[in-house]
Amino acid sequence: MIKTVGIYAKKNHSEAPKLAQDICSRLQQREVAFLLEPWLGKVLGSELVATEETIPQQVDLIIVLGGDGTLISVARQVNGLEVPILGVNLGSLGFLTEITRHELPVMLEAVLSGDFTVCDRMMLDVEILRRGKPIEKHTLLNDAVINKGTLARIIDMETWVDGDYLTTFKADGLIVSTPTGSTGYNLAAGGPIIYPGINSLVITPICPHMLTNRPLIVPRSSTVAIDVSFADDVVYFTGDGQVGANLQPGDRVEIRQSAARTQLIKSPTRDYFEILRTKLSWGER
Repeated sequence: MIKTVGIYAKKNHSEAPKLAQDICSRLQQREVAFLLEPWLGKVLGSELVATEETIPQQVDLIIVLGGDGTLISVARQVNGLEVPILGVNLGSLGFLTEITRHELPVMLEAVLSGDFTVCDRMMLDVEILRRGKPIEKHTLLNDAVINKGTLARIIDMETWVDGDYLTTFKADGLIVSTPTGSTGYNLAAGGPIIYPGINSLVITPICPHMLTNRPLIVPRSSTVAIDVSFADDVVYFTGDGQVGANLQPGDRVEIRQSAARTQLIKSPTRDYFEILRTKLSWGER
């Protein structure tokens, strides 16, 4: 039973406050409590506010108003807590934010009544090691990326899968993606689209020096380790396109499936393939 709802929004989006106010009114009518993230609370003049980090621990449902980037950011805050997320897109249809603002009133009533289906999405645990000691850890929904700065030369990335040597990629960078992230940077770099229910990792080099280097799909149980070697100091690790760190020569990046999962509420009116057709304009001439 849903007793408390957390509401996040894309900051400074002109339509988000009005839509959030409408949601709050509907929740009050049903005597369902709610918490707002700080920006929304300030705009709406509400005291029912909690930090972005603590909301997931206090609610039974999360509503995200924005786009896929906003939802991905919230998924990291949820970090494996079994709280379903309802993504409402304020722009064009998203891969993750499947519900339009016009569908929200009906969808919200259904969700509050317990009539919804959840799609369970795998996440990644990423650890950066320097001289054998961990210096950063992240849990990600989309992807872990190593890439060079504007002026950096090609990076050497010695890559291992479960302790077995794969190859040393000589490239502009390397992407290790979940199925959820396969329609992001991975797709732009020539990687495959992976159906969300197929839990696996895809390793995709970015502009490889060797034309025979191709994306590689490995089991979800795999641990991918990347030892980074380069001459310049402008190589970065980026997670979900939103968090990151500077890398130094000799750093190791280890990537594995996380115990955390993200629970996304599915649209009852469209399936994954319809979303692909719409977003990627398949079938159009």
